[in-house]
Amino acid sequence: MKTPAKTAGRGPKRAILKGRPQYAALPYRVAGTVEILLITSRETGRWVIPKGWPMKGKAPWEAAAREAFEEAGVVGEIAQAPFGAYPYVKYLKSGLGRPCKVKVFPLRVIAQEEDWPEKHQRTSQWFGWAEAAAAVQELRLGRIIRKFGKRAGRL
Repeated sequence: MKTPAKTAGRGPKRAILKGRPQYAALPYRVAGTVEILLITSRETGRWVIPKGWPMKGKAPWEAAAREAFEEAGVVGEIAQAPFGAYPYVKYLKSGLGRPCKVKVFPLRVIAQEEDWPEKHQRTSQWFGWAEAAAAVQELRLGRIIRKFGKRAGRL
């Protein structure tokens, strides 16, 4: 009897495939305090930041900015260097887990458009940086948000 070489802790039917990069935007604004915009994931409704796969012809930070618009409707100034990176497992519709390393690019939000592609598929909410760090399930993402909030609050 064959069994998957690796599992993701969600049962024996969830084999893990080779890892892939993803790019994320960390949408923020500073109005006295640093606030972070989180969105809900489509599948589980947990709080996340906009992220996605690499896009042909786009630099990593450009792909992150595009995801921020598509998933949260935000536009602004994005950093060209990642502030940090974190690992997570993306579960595909097939049930397979795909390990990902997400590079996080800060995005200073200038505006949120009135309409965007995934507006009716997700909820977005501004959080103080400490509350945002506590709201996300990925521990390393929480650490990135905390570190960023402390640093941006001193600028």
